Amino acid sequence: MYNSNITFSKEELARYDRHIIIPEFGLEAQKKLKAARVLVIGSGGLGSPVLLYLAAAGVGNVGIVDFDIVDDSNLQRQVLFGVDEIGTPKVIAAKKRLEALNPYVKIQSFNTQLTSKNALDIIKDYDVVADGTDNFPTRYLVNDACVLLHKPNIYASIFQFEGQVAVFNYHFPDGSIGPNYRDLYPTPPPPGLVPSCAEGGVLGVLPGIIGSLQALEVIKVVTGIGNPLAGKFFTFDALTFESRTFTIKRREDNPLNGKNPTIRSLIDYEQFCGLKSIEKPIQEITAKDLYEWQVKGEKFQLIDVREPHEYEIVNIGGELIPLATIADNADRINKNGKVVIHCKLGGRSAKAIRELEEKFGFENLYNLKGGILGYIDQVKPELTKY
Repeated sequence: MYNSNITFSKEELARYDRHIIIPEFGLEAQKKLKAARVLVIGSGGLGSPVLLYLAAAGVGNVGIVDFDIVDDSNLQRQVLFGVDEIGTPKVIAAKKRLEALNPYVKIQSFNTQLTSKNALDIIKDYDVVADGTDNFPTRYLVNDACVLLHKPNIYASIFQFEGQVAVFNYHFPDGSIGPNYRDLYPTPPPPGLVPSCAEGGVLGVLPGIIGSLQALEVIKVVTGIGNPLAGKFFTFDALTFESRTFTIKRREDNPLNGKNPTIRSLIDYEQFCGLKSIEKPIQEITAKDLYEWQVKGEKFQLIDVREPHEYEIVNIGGELIPLATIADNADRINKNGKVVIHCKLGGRSAKAIRELEEKFGFENLYNLKGGILGYIDQVKPELTKY
């Protein structure tokens, strides 16, 4: 990671002066930052502050993996972007912003989804990985790839008012290896139990707080200063301003590096997390097909399973039955004609359909693919997105 031949221009020395004059940091730590290669997976709520502070700090080579585009609903928390970037691939907007912030760093962008097929090839050229993703399949994928490639994984997650930070798979100076994500979470939660930030929300300043802590741990791991959160798990509650740090240990039954490892290559993480169902597939309808039904006067019932505050922001005329109340209101739903159920993105409506099919035997339900946001994108762009 570290090359003692690293040099700085006069301009760089002036830029990093506040680092260099710290006795416990100094020029040697700044050289380590310039020599480092750090991969940030996800450039959203967490990735924004991580990328900004790593670039500002002088990390010499920064990689960004993201396949999303900038949306106006991102701007409440994703401070890397502005209104001018709406509709732009995040990695392109991020690269432009970071190069404007610090022209002395090299930014490599990967406008692609991280998968079992490409993760090892992308991660192998980096020294440290910062995981800013928001779903369980990708978290397990990043963890497993880092363990297989012997890379430290700086982990963080956020939800509503709470955040978490840890350093996984850290290699201590004595040669021992710290715990990884599977030591903390051996198995993923049941599908649908933990809502995403898109469904459950997140306080806009929280990713700034947690992402900054994540960037701090990257800098500590790269430079060797201080004690990283290896073997520890930090939690923060923004409402009470309380934080706790727990100790975590390696598990003997860890399938990656326990006593009897069973995982020696990357697996199907969608299947591992229970997102690939062997049940009867849910019937879907596209936004354009739904609009065609509306225009032609097709007879169908439209059910909206979002929350009342979401309905007030924007709706497309459906009957509001929040997901939590769907079973209690099954008698309001037509069992004979076509019924389209929608939410914001399609996840909650799929859960509603499963529940109605399993408990009440419905066979006439259609899930609106992409939810109301997909409908707005494809059919009614003049409506409010959130």
